[in-house]
Amino acid sequence: MKTSWRSASLAAIAVSVLALTTACGQDGGGAAQSVGATAAPGDVGEIGTGAGIGASAPAEASPAVPAGKLSVSTDAVIGKLVTDGTGHTLYRFDQDTAKPPKTTCEADCATAWPPVAADDALAGEGIDKALLGEVTRADGTKQLTIAGWPAYRYAKDGAAGDVKGQGVNDKWFALAPDGKKAKAPGLSTRKDPKLGEIVVDKNGMTVYRFMKDEAWPKPVSACTGECLEKWPVVAPVEEGDTKGVVKKNLMTFTRPDGANQQTVSCWPIYTFVGDEKPGDTNGQGVGGTWYAVAPDGKPVGAP
Repeated sequence: MKTSWRSASLAAIAVSVLALTTACGQDGGGAAQSVGATAAPGDVGEIGTGAGIGASAPAEASPAVPAGKLSVSTDAVIGKLVTDGTGHTLYRFDQDTAKPPKTTCEADCATAWPPVAADDALAGEGIDKALLGEVTRADGTKQLTIAGWPAYRYAKDGAAGDVKGQGVNDKWFALAPDGKKAKAPGLSTRKDPKLGEIVVDKNGMTVYRFMKDEAWPKPVSACTGECLEKWPVVAPVEEGDTKGVVKKNLMTFTRPDGANQQTVSCWPIYTFVGDEKPGDTNGQGVGGTWYAVAPDGKPVGAP
């Protein structure tokens, strides 16, 4: 019976960023802004993100997913995360609670985000057995918890290693081994084989500077109108949400259109729509005016 349930469950899943007016050169921090990925309207990730989900849902059986032997995997962008016995990413939901453990993802939500069954969960390498627990769902089944947080999979993760559920509606995040959210800093650095150490955003995308911009006495962006369609601004990032980037003069400013933009060493920063994936540097040198950003804010490779 257990083997049949496991096979049926796996088959079901298979188909299934205060603007700062401080003059540059003075210390200042960016305003907090949520910049998590969001799902497009109608995306299955939207299911179950409303407040009070499950409060009146019938106690129907959830498409529970066996956990198997848990292990730690490393994603190039978000770092260490927990995977189940088949290598699929496990997630946590911000509307759940860990103390005490409580699930709020029921009914249709549980179809998009199948709860992970607790009964056969084993702690593999890198997993602290003491952090594993369970919570009883409305239908009476036992769901796996990690540091109190109920664990789920994402129906759109078709292959092992997929993290398509990361940041959906800014409420769903991969589980780190300690139960916290596995997510990359708002700004960090990576070693590019050609450019050296450069700044990347929370999605691992290369960050650029526009040579026509100004940084002193305060940041000024020369990229407006159609320019922004190709070079989206990087939204504000908390100073504490950075890694490897020089923090002095890491500030935000208000653009003429009212939007807040992040800077590195007071220089406005952007991403490039021509970069399709983390690691791409297709914006480097474009027009002789766009260059990747070094950790200290300097333009990498600029004349």
